This record gives sequence, structure tokens and C-alpha cells, in this order.
Amino acid sequence: METERTERRALGSALRHWRDRTAPRDPPHGRAGTARGRRAPGLRREELAALAGVSVDYVTRLEQGRTAAPSVAVLAALARALGLSPVEHDHLFRLARQAPPAPQRMPGGPWGEVRRLIDRLPDTPAGVYDPAWTLVTWNPLFAALMGDPAPLPDRERNVPWQHFALGGGGRVRHTPEQTARFEEAVVGDLRTATGRYPADPRLDALVADLRAASGRFAALWDGHAVGTHARDTKTVRHPHAGTLALDCDVLAAPGADGRQGARVVLLTPQPGSPAEAALRALARGFRTP
Repeated sequence: METERTERRALGSALRHWRDRTAPRDPPHGRAGTARGRRAPGLRREELAALAGVSVDYVTRLEQGRTAAPSVAVLAALARALGLSPVEHDHLFRLARQAPPAPQRMPGGPWGEVRRLIDRLPDTPAGVYDPAWTLVTWNPLFAALMGDPAPLPDRERNVPWQHFALGGGGRVRHTPEQTARFEEAVVGDLRTATGRYPADPRLDALVADLRAASGRFAALWDGHAVGTHARDTKTVRHPHAGTLALDCDVLAAPGADGRQGARVVLLTPQPGSPAEAALRALARGFRTP
């Protein structure tokens, strides 16, 4: 019981904070002029109630922690009325012990902030992938190591499509054990993405095309293969630098709305290894005028 009271007080405190910082405005179909002639900043309770379509008494009881957590529909209305950011929206739902509604489609660009991050890693090949594992941006050393992806259409920069439909063809080589882990991780990641973004036509089309193009993908998909990309070793065969053994790390990066939106793949050599020397030579090559 005490935990429930604490949670209600936390929800009420957050609502008061967001109401106080929200610029007053007239509710739809309401009486004009409510934002004029006031001495206090922020929304009044009656203004928030009108904007959210609930009673003033209900807003009062919520802010005072005297009522049960609101429904999903009321939470969504309060979030709109208060102009909450996506991250604040999700926080409101969690305060009310409700699962935040997931976005229906994959996040898109811009990827400027992540691009600036990987550009600060000139000695580390780094690529950024969307939730469907389509390469969306990369730094110069990544292109020098893996081949320039710029001329390729989006579908051919998609990792599952490259592997299952096109038969690989890139510079990465896997052992049989690595191949099994990789395929299960790719299919598992795609299954997670389709569950997270159930109305995304790009994901639907990709899965349908992969099922038609690859019996192996179809078998893994129908078998409900699960897995996730974790730290592993990649062997890259470069036409000039030779064979490089590199550690592969996958990091989650937030999208423009603050939610998880992309993966950053970093390829790093062991210190003092031949691969480290080869990467340095590649870096010098594209930096030389």
C-alpha cells in the first residue's frame, strides 16, 4: 500500500511540474482568452483538464495522489495537452505503471548526431545501422575497410539481404560456428524489430522478400529463431591490406526522439596485432592528399 501511495505521489509531482512549465493556450472549442490576464505562469488545472478532456476534479486528485493511475487513453491525452517529449511521454506511462505505446514505424534520420560521433573515431571503422540492419551512415575508415557503400541502394546495404538473398559477397568471412550465430542473431533482431514496429511497411516488405529469396531465412523465421548481436570476431579480407581479424562490438544509439533508434558497429583490432598495423596503413591511405 505504501509503495502504491509513493507511486501516486510521484505521478502527481510530475504532472504538476509539467503543468507549471507549459505555456497557457486556449483549449479547442473552448472560451478564448484564457491565456490573458494571468499572474501565474503555466497552465491552470482547469486549462489542463479542458485540453485533456477530463474533469478538473480528476486532475486535482491525480496531482494530489488521491486516485488510481489513469488509463492509457487518459495518459495519452495528458501527454498531448502537456506537450511532452517522447522520452517524457514514456516516463509518464511508467509512472502510471503502464507500458508506453511503441512507435508503429522504424525511426528515420537525421543521423547527424551519430555521424558526428563516429567521425570522432578516425582510427576505428564504424557503421550505423537502423533497426532492420540497413547501413545508414559510416565513417571513412569503415568505407576503406569494407568497400564504399555509397553507390549501393538501400536494399543492398541491408545486412540480412546481403547475407541471405545475395549470398554474402562482402569482405567479411565467417567460420561455420560464426555463421550459425550470425544468422540466428540477424533473424532474431528482425523478429524483434517487427514486433516493435508492427506497422512499418519497409520491415514487412523486407521479411516477405527474404522469405521468398532464401529457404534458409524462411526456415529460421518459421522456426522462431531467436538471438541478438553480441561481441564477436570478424575476419575481413581486404584486397590490399590482406586478412584482418577484428573484434566487433554493437552499441545501441538513441534516435532523434531519444528512443533507441540505431546500432553502432565498431571494428577494433587487438593492440599490437597485424590487423592494427593494417588499419593504420588504410587510414593513412585515405588521409593522404
